Amino acid sequence: MSDMHRAACARPENLAVQPNQPLFPLGQIVATPAVLEHFRRHGIDPFEYLRRHRCGDWGGELCAEDIAANRSAVQNGSRVFSAYRIAGEKVWIITEADRSATTLLFPEEY
Repeated sequence: MSDMHRAACARPENLAVQPNQPLFPLGQIVATPAVLEHFRRHGIDPFEYLRRHRCGDWGGELCAEDIAANRSAVQNGSRVFSAYRIAGEKVWIITEADRSATTLLFPEEY
């Protein structure tokens, strides 16, 4: 997402159907080596962010349009995308449309 797109979007609160209620399966969980090292270096548990992603808290980095796309994706089986600011770095979590895999990565690794 471009900075211009982000600035144009409002950032309402993410709303899960029910807090802590899983909305979709994650499939196989994979992460890039750089993201794994970032979590390790800062003593952060990636599973907390995976739980948030799966329960509809898609991070404070998404605009209203992206949140609406995620809500639709949960219903129609499309890709689900989250973006979190974690220890000063943006981390993306993407669950594939077929729910076969969920990937944690830095945006520049996409």
